[in-house]
Amino acid sequence: MNNKEEKLVMILKNQVRPALGCTEPGAIALAVARAKELLGEPVVKMNVSVDKNVLKNGMGVGIPGTKEHGNAFAAALSVVCGKSEYGLEALKDVNEAAIGKAKQLLDEGQVAMLFNKDASCLEITAQAVGALHSAQVVIYRNHTNIAREEKDGEVLFDNVQAAACPETVPIEASLQEQIQDYSVQELIDLAKIIPIEAFDFIQDGIQMNMCIAKAGLEHSVGVGIGHFMMAQGEKTLKGKAKAYTAAASEARMAGWPLPVMSSAGSGNHGLTAIIPINIYGQELGYGEEDIKRAIAFSHMITIFVKSYLGALSPVCGCGVAAGVGCTAGLTFLREGTDVQIKASVINMLAGLTGMICDGAKLGCACKLSVAVDAAVDASDLALADIYIPGDNGILDESAEQAIRNMARVSAQGMAFADKVIVGIMQEKNE
Repeated sequence: MNNKEEKLVMILKNQVRPALGCTEPGAIALAVARAKELLGEPVVKMNVSVDKNVLKNGMGVGIPGTKEHGNAFAAALSVVCGKSEYGLEALKDVNEAAIGKAKQLLDEGQVAMLFNKDASCLEITAQAVGALHSAQVVIYRNHTNIAREEKDGEVLFDNVQAAACPETVPIEASLQEQIQDYSVQELIDLAKIIPIEAFDFIQDGIQMNMCIAKAGLEHSVGVGIGHFMMAQGEKTLKGKAKAYTAAASEARMAGWPLPVMSSAGSGNHGLTAIIPINIYGQELGYGEEDIKRAIAFSHMITIFVKSYLGALSPVCGCGVAAGVGCTAGLTFLREGTDVQIKASVINMLAGLTGMICDGAKLGCACKLSVAVDAAVDASDLALADIYIPGDNGILDESAEQAIRNMARVSAQGMAFADKVIVGIMQEKNE
């Protein structure tokens, strides 16, 4: 492989990782686990501060292996059994004894969750206090980026250049952001020619995400959204893709103890980017290599869109990032031309831009189902040479510029809406 190919594979492997449970509580657990490890003695007090989007996205989701939910419980559980070496799966060693101890820590006020109103991007700070020492860890801008560590006031390393963390001042271009060095056309071309062996890890994601989808369907997890959709739409390919994706999301949001393969820092993005394409590929008789390449391309576009949106945003990333990746991957899989692939991206943005994110929760299953429905339609239209004109609204003749326009609407146009959403959610939990 040449340098561009190797770099793209490196970006994919960095951004497509296993995650246990919702990503935001997982990131909190990672920060807490690392702070606890740095402390090197029993934790007397753990203070965790988060930005508004981490607060929003972790507020209502189940914690895998438990019947509990929310950011505070994830933090308390990580004090007891979290291991930073597991990354976003920091809580995978959970057991009943740990659950009981975590509840005790919360009851005794040893774990505190704080809202950092000044943070303008993803930022999690875990401060561990012991009898003799203190330690602090900061996760910054993406869910696994430990950017600052200190112990007893001494900074061990610091990659955070701006305390206010403006999105426009990168510390060092992250691997996610480096995907902007590629055009959509280059991503299409590279997805076709990179040696298939470089995409072997894609198969792990297929197996993981299909496994949790089947668990969600078999056990009717949560409120039974995926189970109902399967009963209603099992005779159509689109219906099956929607049902499997919804069931997987519902199981994940309910805290079902199975990992998923994430995409661009989100487990639900990974479900949307992988499951529909795998189902279409299997049902339409495509080979393993075709399916893996299409899913790899789906991840590429998901990461590309997400690099402009930011790690967390006012709009639903499952719809406008992973959904765009999904439609592009479906068109790629079904042998669409390069023009049709790019048109499917624009078609998707024409239809689903504006879907709000009001936190990770069971209801995300409905949003993923809507995203899959729209992704299939956008791809079908493009394959029939039906393209939404680039002069419509915020669209553009260029897929890249249409994506940038959508991200601008989200970042600049919906910032106040995001504050209102968070405010409503906080009021409900007071």
